[in-house]
Amino acid sequence: MEVEGGNTSANDAVARKIPIQSRRAKVFYQFTQQNLPACKPVLTPSWIVTTFLLMGVIFIPIGLVTLRTSHSVIEIVERYDTECIPEKFRGNKVSYIKDSTILKNCSLYLKVPKHMKAPIYIYYQLDNYYQNHRRYVKSRNDQQLLHGLKYNDTSSCQPEDSNNGLPIVPCGLIAWSLFNDTFKFIRESSELVVNRKNIAWKSDRNHKFGKQVYPFNFQNGTFIGGGSLDPSVPLSDQEDLIVWMRTAALPSFRKMYGRIEEDLDADDVIAVHLMNNYNTYSFGGKKKLVLSTSSWLGGKNDFLGVAYVFVGSSSIIISLVFMLLHVKNPRPYGETAYLSWNR
Repeated sequence: MEVEGGNTSANDAVARKIPIQSRRAKVFYQFTQQNLPACKPVLTPSWIVTTFLLMGVIFIPIGLVTLRTSHSVIEIVERYDTECIPEKFRGNKVSYIKDSTILKNCSLYLKVPKHMKAPIYIYYQLDNYYQNHRRYVKSRNDQQLLHGLKYNDTSSCQPEDSNNGLPIVPCGLIAWSLFNDTFKFIRESSELVVNRKNIAWKSDRNHKFGKQVYPFNFQNGTFIGGGSLDPSVPLSDQEDLIVWMRTAALPSFRKMYGRIEEDLDADDVIAVHLMNNYNTYSFGGKKKLVLSTSSWLGGKNDFLGVAYVFVGSSSIIISLVFMLLHVKNPRPYGETAYLSWNR
């Protein structure tokens, strides 16, 4: 490592000739003249090899621990959008899902592969669903979600901005397309209690959705979207809506439905009675039900562990390559013959 105190002695002489009123003025002068002490690393082969080797030694164990933690998370993923269509309607799924006279109940059976320790998180997963579409993301009004009918400008919510000349609360396509499949879980003839509280971010509940704002004129038009909302419950307590309104960045995403707060034993068979209401058939989307435990890193995701192992392994390989090159073709430190203008 090198420490540079100044450029030349001539600059220091100039600095002494200038009237210095205070230490601050002197420091300012040194800063503007770029004469402040500076620490400059000298990248010698030994430093480079040691640095890359140290990165590999640190990163690979972290990656292995992260991968092991991710693999300790137990997940059950079951696609149900196809299985929950009766055989006679599978040729025209769209007409089936749009027919309000048909009761769309369905049953699934999930086998628990390993002991799942509570809390067990329930998610619904949608694939090929573009919540990040520009027109869809813009179709909302955050001021209305917070202040309700006190804020009447709903022009950003088109086409779901008003009905019969009255504003819709909450307005916009995001709220209008609210996910409305429901799930009930049975184990050995007894229903598992699903806790649906605190599934949304606390900051969203407290600061983005009004405690005195109630659904008004919602899903009352001729063109009905997804789920409905209880007009007697304020938006800050409609956690399904709050979760849905936090739009996903990717076309495949999961959103929390609730939590099962009791353990599930290995080989337990869980009967899931669901209502297959949500229309993903018009655009070729997929619906999945996910039950998952968690770890100190969150849910199951191997990306972070793989990234650590990859970077660590690459660093060790690079350090070995540099070491071999240095041993084969050693270069004296400060050798001017290697400068471009001396070649």
